[in-house]
Amino acid sequence: MGDAGGPGPVAGAARAEPAGSALSVDVVGLLAQLARSFALLLPVYALGYLGLSFSWVLLALALLAWCRRSRGLKATRLCRALALLEDEERTVRLGVRACDLPAWVHFPDTERAEWLNKTVKHMWPFICQFIEKLFRETIEPAVRGANAHLSTFSFTRVDVGQQPLRINGVKVYTENVDKRQIILDLQISFVGNCEIDLEIKRYFCRAGVQSIQIHGTMRVILEPLIGDMPLVGALSIFFLRKPLLEINWTGLTNLLDIPGLNGLSDTIILDIISNYLVLPNRITVPLVSEVQIAQLRFPIPKGVLRVHFIEAQDLQGKDTYLKGLVKGKSDPYGVIRVGNQIFQSKVIKENLSPKWNEVYEALVYEHPGQELEIELFDEDPDKDDFLGSLMIDLTEVEKERLLDEWFTLDEVPRGKLHLKLEWLTLTPNAAHLDQVLTDIRADKDQANDGLSSSLLILYLDSARNLPSGKKINSSPNPLVQMSVGHKAQESKIRYKTNEPVWEENFTFFIHNPKRQDLEVEVKDEQHQCCLGNLKIPLSRLLTSDDMTMNQRFQLSNSGPNSTLKMKVALRVLHLEKQDRSPDHQHSAQVKRPSVSKGGRKVSVRSQVSMSPGAGDSSPAPSTPVLGGGAKSSVEDRAQPAETSPQGPRDLGRSASSLHGGGTGSPSHIFIKEPTPSIASDISLPIATQELRQRLRQLENGTTLGQSPLGQIQLTIRHSSQRNKLVVVVHACRNLIAFSEDGSDPYVRMYLLPDKRRSGRRKTHVSKKTLNPVFDQSFEFSVSLPEVQRRTLDVAVKNSGGFLSKDKGLLGKVLVALASEELAKGWTQWYDLTEDGTRPHVVT
Repeated sequence: MGDAGGPGPVAGAARAEPAGSALSVDVVGLLAQLARSFALLLPVYALGYLGLSFSWVLLALALLAWCRRSRGLKATRLCRALALLEDEERTVRLGVRACDLPAWVHFPDTERAEWLNKTVKHMWPFICQFIEKLFRETIEPAVRGANAHLSTFSFTRVDVGQQPLRINGVKVYTENVDKRQIILDLQISFVGNCEIDLEIKRYFCRAGVQSIQIHGTMRVILEPLIGDMPLVGALSIFFLRKPLLEINWTGLTNLLDIPGLNGLSDTIILDIISNYLVLPNRITVPLVSEVQIAQLRFPIPKGVLRVHFIEAQDLQGKDTYLKGLVKGKSDPYGVIRVGNQIFQSKVIKENLSPKWNEVYEALVYEHPGQELEIELFDEDPDKDDFLGSLMIDLTEVEKERLLDEWFTLDEVPRGKLHLKLEWLTLTPNAAHLDQVLTDIRADKDQANDGLSSSLLILYLDSARNLPSGKKINSSPNPLVQMSVGHKAQESKIRYKTNEPVWEENFTFFIHNPKRQDLEVEVKDEQHQCCLGNLKIPLSRLLTSDDMTMNQRFQLSNSGPNSTLKMKVALRVLHLEKQDRSPDHQHSAQVKRPSVSKGGRKVSVRSQVSMSPGAGDSSPAPSTPVLGGGAKSSVEDRAQPAETSPQGPRDLGRSASSLHGGGTGSPSHIFIKEPTPSIASDISLPIATQELRQRLRQLENGTTLGQSPLGQIQLTIRHSSQRNKLVVVVHACRNLIAFSEDGSDPYVRMYLLPDKRRSGRRKTHVSKKTLNPVFDQSFEFSVSLPEVQRRTLDVAVKNSGGFLSKDKGLLGKVLVALASEELAKGWTQWYDLTEDGTRPHVVT
């Protein structure tokens, strides 16, 4: 019995030991649970203690759920893309959305490139080594040297991942290309579980990237082809438009995954990529030493496309009332894309047959593979409704030179769009200039803006022997600002050097080269001081060999040996006339996207007949001529699917007001801001046309006075001590009435060429008066030498109130500030005119 019962206590003790250890584990879990509960209840208690509303808790929970849902959707897209890359055939059979299919499925002229994918896969480990070396040996030192606060910046981990870059399709162009070049379009996709971690030890800051997705069309150009090995002179690589990008962040940058910030961060990164890899920027690798690398990096555009965005008819009414019981109209506007350039028209309120009468000009560098894309939308407070789209092959436009047609909109049941398209050839021959100036009426008005007669191409190479700036024996951070008229651009900053190398290309649309000048100023970004400047009259280029100057220019107000090396070329925009038979009929080929924005497959090519008068080879007028009642016949198309794409996003504007910074994808932030039409801004504005029409109505057989639009009194002076331009808007008198109650005037000012929102100054609105008194003072931070090269743009406008249609221009004046009396100042009355030119000063 003793033997039988002996093991009992021992066994019990043995059983008790695990029980004790289990109890200790439960205590730890219980404490963890209590800590989590306390962390959750603490905000609720704090809100109650502070007397705040419980709605803050609900808002925080909703935001947390939104963030988790957003990250979950992003992870789902990543997994789907990885599955497609790992086993394409199996994934397709399981059913993949049409928008995720590779390019060779949709386009018969796009071929698979599995041999190339196998080659890249085999090389991928060595490509990863090169990328890691690039990050550590090139990017890391550059970031450290950019700012003293980043001196401890370093990459702690660089792992691009095991999944290689994939080429979904290859298209080789064989028509309409130079015989000495080969053009390939690569549909690339990179879905990588990469880990790139960085650290700034000084601030104990860690951040990184967990995964990256990038999809886009990369163009590869092999040129020139030569008769010696390696048969190709150079290799050029660039994206035709901004690629699609999606990033999962880690560490501190995980905040960028918050809905609202994720699109913004991706857009900023895409803008950085665009500065190097999106047309017209490119990476060029010379393979032989004799190749002109500058000409390959920055080639002259193939042509300029002038788009007359005239009118539309029979659009859909998207606005509804009483929860859809009452059908309304639409507030249509258009988004025009040519490659990476994006323009947005103004919004026409409550109109299904809007008339825009706007003109835009776009550079075309690579017309094989580039299209003119137009989308119409109905403006709404939340999400804009889709009204139709159009895609036109630029090769067709180049062949015809001039198209004036009604196009039927795609992806919608009804709607037509009237466009006039002109293909302008770049010629180095000044003999065509006088005729071009006459066609665009540049010889009859003194404005510096309007339809372009020529294109200025500037290649900024380098500078030598720049002065030190404000501090002696310190190297400046030079940048170059260039301006022609009211258009300005600037180069990148080169840090800590007296002999910077930029190697950048710039283009300016020129209204009249006989009157305009190119002004160049080298500035020190750190101390905001001038390192030198020069002025080149564009008329010098008209008499130069090949209308080109390639030399080192001596800088004024600089060191004795300070020079700036540039290549400047002027090209006349000539509309070549084609001899056509009287019975010539053209059918413009309109390309339709094989994969529509809703993810459905469409394979349609429609033709539209040319409207009457489009075949006329007479010179194009400076303003679009409406087609009147003439309507062209169009082909009927099948009804589209119910889903419609979202509104456009990320619509940007460049300093020249002619280049967009947007993407071809509707997945980025959309900034609703119309692009100024070149024929509706200063020389031939829509507002000016309306103002002239109003003047004709006021005249009605009578003779108006010397100042039919009224006058404005300004005081203008420059304060040298404060380095500011001071403008005092005193009053206006004898303004025209916008309605029976008079006008609601206010004054808007820009210091040209700066037309950014931050550079705008506005007075308050005076209600129902034609003689308002403002007496408001405004300041512009600008030095005296610089302000004397500027122009003050003053416009008197009618406010009209909220949702009012009585908004418009009352008059305008452009005040040149190149006066020696600017330091003393003056007070004068200025006559208001329609476009601000030729102002009469009334003392």
